[in-house]
Amino acid sequence: MDRINLDYASAAPVDERVIAEMGKYWREAIGNPSSVYGAGEEAREVVELARTRVAGLIGAEPRHVIFTSGATEANNLAVIGTALRNKAKGNKVVISALEHMSVLNPAKSLTKQGFELVTVPVDGAGVVDLDKLRAAVDSSTALISVMFANGEIGTIEPVKEIARIARAKGVPFHADATVAAGKVPINVAELDVDLLTVSSNDMYGPQGAGALYVGPRAKMQPVILGGGQERGLRSGTENLAGVAGFGKAAELAALEMADESRRLTGLRDRLIEGVLGSIGDAYLTGHRVKRLPHHASFRFEWVEGESIILFLDMKGITGSTGSACTSKTLQSSHVLLALGLEHGQSHGSLVFTLGRWSGEADVDKAIAEVPPIIKRLREISPLTGRGKAEAK
Repeated sequence: MDRINLDYASAAPVDERVIAEMGKYWREAIGNPSSVYGAGEEAREVVELARTRVAGLIGAEPRHVIFTSGATEANNLAVIGTALRNKAKGNKVVISALEHMSVLNPAKSLTKQGFELVTVPVDGAGVVDLDKLRAAVDSSTALISVMFANGEIGTIEPVKEIARIARAKGVPFHADATVAAGKVPINVAELDVDLLTVSSNDMYGPQGAGALYVGPRAKMQPVILGGGQERGLRSGTENLAGVAGFGKAAELAALEMADESRRLTGLRDRLIEGVLGSIGDAYLTGHRVKRLPHHASFRFEWVEGESIILFLDMKGITGSTGSACTSKTLQSSHVLLALGLEHGQSHGSLVFTLGRWSGEADVDKAIAEVPPIIKRLREISPLTGRGKAEAK
């Protein structure tokens, strides 16, 4: 069976051009970037080229880009490192209700060290309430962290407006751009953010590589201690092949993003219209317009998301879900609950994410397969008598 990948958000394939860039650092002996001899200098040049490429993607100066092992480490460094460094100023951390666990859990951990955590609500489309955010930030706030876009519902947040609030209050602002970088234009200078997280694998680079933009106003302390690499903020020998691949992926994203985003937006809209037009009691989650170009997310009444994914898998289609069944805690998705959905409504979640190798045939296959799957699941659903509702 030829499989169709509509879950690029979980693990995007690595581009062959990126693999070619990385291969030489696996095959050839190369020095440690911290070493002073010739091979070390060569390795350092590789790291600095990658730094320049990643910085170019987000409109930053290379010296403000810190390499990490991925987005999770970058988010931990941004949240914990900034909060602890600024604790003398205040002990409040403000985040949105939609944050990824790599922001949410570090923020929660800070409450054990005397910090107050304030979670700002969102509207039914997942857009942060700016008035409530403004009211939550005061002179005791050490950090604001709101994601650039959400990977479960696709909504793009008003980052520039949030940055204005942060600037007016004199508070550092971190934006997690893991799912947005390489998909939509980002310029840290124009946005006026202090910290921004970027992930390699989300732009067809290798797993195990990420970066944190640390702007000139940002003050933080390291969370990993050691030899003082990466401006003393992230100790540990750089992952040379991973960093090189990340840099190449960023370069390709910068070159191809405009055309690719237009192409994916067309496929995304075709997918959204095809699914919603074929199934009754089906709803889009997230904002219809302020949305990532590659992202389509739905919820269906009276079915479980995990069941949808398993049936799709039998048809050779890979997707994802925010269903309680896929959560290790067996709780409903905190993102879907933040939209105001009830627990039962949050269970029938389906997320499709498109990518560089997606085409019309993939989208049309999904449009054809999803309605009969939903119909079948509703026929056997124990959730309600109305579970017998059929697709249009």
